[in-house]
Amino acid sequence: MTKTAAIVGGGVIGGGWAARFMLNGWDVKIFDPDPQSQRKIDAVLENARCALPGLTDIALPEEGSITHCDTIAKAVSGGELIVEAVPERLDVKHKVYAEIEAANTTGIIASSTSGIMPSDLQSELKNPERLIVAHPFNPVYLLPLVELVAGKQTDEAHIEKAKEIYSSIGMHPLHCRVEIEGFLSDRLQEALWREALWLLKDGVATAEELDAAIAYGPGLRWAQMGTMQTFHLAGGEGGMRAMLAMFGPCLKWPWTKLMDVPELTDDFVEMVGDQCDTQSGALTPRDLERVRDTNLVGIIRSLRGGDWGAGATAKSHDAQLAKLNGLNVKAADLDEHQQIVTSKRTVPLDWVDYNGHMNEARYLQAFGDATDKFMEMIGCDSDYIATGGSYFTAETHIRHIDEVRAGARIDVKTQVLLGEGKKMHLWHEMYEGTRLLATAEHMLIHVSLETRRPSNPSGAIETALTRIAQGHAALPRPEAAGASVGVRA
Repeated sequence: MTKTAAIVGGGVIGGGWAARFMLNGWDVKIFDPDPQSQRKIDAVLENARCALPGLTDIALPEEGSITHCDTIAKAVSGGELIVEAVPERLDVKHKVYAEIEAANTTGIIASSTSGIMPSDLQSELKNPERLIVAHPFNPVYLLPLVELVAGKQTDEAHIEKAKEIYSSIGMHPLHCRVEIEGFLSDRLQEALWREALWLLKDGVATAEELDAAIAYGPGLRWAQMGTMQTFHLAGGEGGMRAMLAMFGPCLKWPWTKLMDVPELTDDFVEMVGDQCDTQSGALTPRDLERVRDTNLVGIIRSLRGGDWGAGATAKSHDAQLAKLNGLNVKAADLDEHQQIVTSKRTVPLDWVDYNGHMNEARYLQAFGDATDKFMEMIGCDSDYIATGGSYFTAETHIRHIDEVRAGARIDVKTQVLLGEGKKMHLWHEMYEGTRLLATAEHMLIHVSLETRRPSNPSGAIETALTRIAQGHAALPRPEAAGASVGVRA
């Protein structure tokens, strides 16, 4: 049975909610008086369609529908959840609630406010028990956190129902048990923002420098461990108690503009320490360090794809390592009388599967990276590809010969079996030391990126490839070259 969400307010947050619900199979009805609302929401949906499916390894349900309504009454009619995402003005919200109540008497009213107390929001409602705060974070269609806050007159059953709804669309509902201005996350964020503004005002740093101070360090930790667990782990085997003993007195030093610090009594330190111990459960500091490190590797590696932040730093380091390992060789310097080393790397943690060894997809990636490096060596680099030519893989055959585990230092050596005209036939061998781990055979065709059809490479590339192919023809031909699955050459 299709479920319906009503959204009042189609700005950044309302549009994000529309995308989150619609892409999870809900029908969405939306009202916004802005004549550009549909165009703006369509743009959000376009981005969400590209990004949201990447969060899951299972296909999302069939998309729900989206209906743009010209009145609030039409939008909220029949909705079991009514999302309010209008400007942060109490008078505006009260006016909207009056129109909602006139058209829908049963749906949960969920305000997206980022700080107004729910008791103030529900103060003029005829049925205040059905209003809750459900505060999301931008982009709503990707970030899973939603803070759920009840007002003094809220029926707790609606909080429980909201938990079910938001969990069903891939979110993490956090019940803020005490009603407080700004809730939890924004209070933490704004404390940091306040300090950043003071540092700017006092001329201590630029906006870019302040962002770098977070994005390249603590922000990466916060992405997978919050402030409390991060500092608990920083205390080593003594945990948060040791951290408070060492650095608690510093909180009163004039390092920041935020100087109102709770008194660190023995009882308070024990309470904080107990909660951090409970949060860690059976995990020792060494266990937590391994969890942290694995997560950080995954986060930083994901940032490499967009050449962004810490990922860009790691990518730049790769270029230095490539030079150190002799992988930035140009065509004229390649020795055509021996196999060419096209990869030297360590197997990362996120390449390992449930069996404890490298999974099939990563073998293909490792060999694909080796092919890319060879292409770069013969002149088919990013500059050349930008002119409209490249090689496309037409056929691949990989043999898995021995196990590869995380931390293994692997080399890939490449032999050209054929290099003439449009065709490039490569043979790769993967080693850990002298131990052969796997082989791959790739047939590639040079293609015009404009016509998407086979074409001849540039003269320089063809000359380099032909020279290496002729030299490699004198090398022993791999016994398994040309074999198919289950057939031994």
